[in-house]
Amino acid sequence: MKIFGFAGWSGSGKTTLIEKLIPLFVARGLKVSLVKHAHHSFEVDQPGKDSYRHRHAGCREVLVTSSRRWVLMHELRGAAEPSLEEHIKRIAPCDLLLVEGFKRERIPKLEVYRASVGEALLHPHDDSIVGIACDRRLDTRLPQFDLDDAPGVAGFVLTHVGLG
Repeated sequence: MKIFGFAGWSGSGKTTLIEKLIPLFVARGLKVSLVKHAHHSFEVDQPGKDSYRHRHAGCREVLVTSSRRWVLMHELRGAAEPSLEEHIKRIAPCDLLLVEGFKRERIPKLEVYRASVGEALLHPHDDSIVGIACDRRLDTRLPQFDLDDAPGVAGFVLTHVGLG
């Protein structure tokens, strides 16, 4: 399983870019999965639904399954947040695992940067960043792509992980 990450500040366009990349990878016949790091308290089920009610009642894990999909929700209940490595072990085998967030992890990743977000660039302080997708030209030796150049970014990612 090849692993490639996307790092950037909230609002930079990581999710939008990844959403454009996934169909390009799948069209090449690749099995693609994703691990996304979210903010502290997020909800994947809706208030009032059975899974929500069971989780809020105190279940540590709730698995919801149907003929189309399944999801496992695990409440940490005060335990430490698992590492990216631990989460990767939970992923079924695939060709390409995309990682969104986890900006401090030591995996090859693309920085997604939008100047209007107003945050500092990550790549000057992170040698795991191997390229940048941004909304303007930057003074760097790293390969750069326009935020809208999904085909260019896809080619770069596949080449970098040895699938291109």
